[in-house]
Amino acid sequence: MAVGKVTFTKVEREKLAEVLWLLNWISVLTGATLFGLGLFLKVEIQKWQEVMSDQGILYVPHTLITTGLAACCINFLGARICLDCTDTNKFLRWKLVMMPYIVCTFCFTSCVLTGALMCYSIRGQLEDSLFTGLRNAMRYYKDTDTPGRCYLKRTVDLLQIQFQCCGNTGYRDWFQVQWISSRYLDMTSSSVVDRLRSNVDGRYLMDGVPFSCCSTSSPRPCIQQQLSNSSAHFNYDQQSQQQNLWRRGCRQALMDHYTGIMQSIGLTVLLIWLFELLVLTGVRYLQTAMENVLRLGDPDSESDGWILENSLAETARSNFNVIKNLGKCYQVDDDPNINVPTATAQQEVPSQQVQIPGTS
Repeated sequence: MAVGKVTFTKVEREKLAEVLWLLNWISVLTGATLFGLGLFLKVEIQKWQEVMSDQGILYVPHTLITTGLAACCINFLGARICLDCTDTNKFLRWKLVMMPYIVCTFCFTSCVLTGALMCYSIRGQLEDSLFTGLRNAMRYYKDTDTPGRCYLKRTVDLLQIQFQCCGNTGYRDWFQVQWISSRYLDMTSSSVVDRLRSNVDGRYLMDGVPFSCCSTSSPRPCIQQQLSNSSAHFNYDQQSQQQNLWRRGCRQALMDHYTGIMQSIGLTVLLIWLFELLVLTGVRYLQTAMENVLRLGDPDSESDGWILENSLAETARSNFNVIKNLGKCYQVDDDPNINVPTATAQQEVPSQQVQIPGTS
């Protein structure tokens, strides 16, 4: 029994073809939207790629860009096909193309859904990438003279100023790395030498942070040095000075930034997927209805359209049998002489004895 069977008159088939023609042109615009969203997401990710350890997350915008281009091409062809389906004679030109077109549209629609789901499932991978990337960026913050790392200081400072954050998970992360270059340390000072010797790795660690961690809403000049020593500053309370430094970590700030973008893009892509699914369903009804008209031989008669000609179980079973039996028609026996009569067999064939009447 057919799934989703609907009967169409000639006028209804023509109206359906015209509506699908319009929807396919709208789908071309939605494909351009997918392309634009993917491009925007790629630019946003590459903007802070220096503080990310894994660039594999770029597969999400690449999927959206590829899907958007495919949508523009497929729906442009679909608009032409649906316009010709208003006439039975013109439909004959596309009869053999319709089924491959529907299969390609189904695959493209599945990719749209995959892209929407990836926007929500990438959070864990993005968080790990930011955690490792920010940790390495802070470690190489001082290496302004090292090729490949000379711009990390500028990137981290811009990040902390723009997103009003400090460190990886908080400002205390700067206490665990040497963020001041050795070229700016006075090696003749005993305090500097003692601090270097007190660390196993020979790093110059201090309870201070870069200037970019200073809060612009602080009511007093920013305190960057000796943050753990309250007696080193006048009228300073470490616990109550919440406005002196940015308290939020940059990983959380970037996660909030990208999560908002991903959720907005994911919702938009999901709506596009529902729209494309509607168009795909309409094209399938139009295809089956027009094919049934050709079988009936009367262009003005009513015809049935459906999503599946048989039930889901029967369709799955028939497809499984097609795949199972695929290639059997090309199989040949290994013995090239099979079914070829030999000379010995021909000699063993008994000759017929003809008996003449009147003879014994």
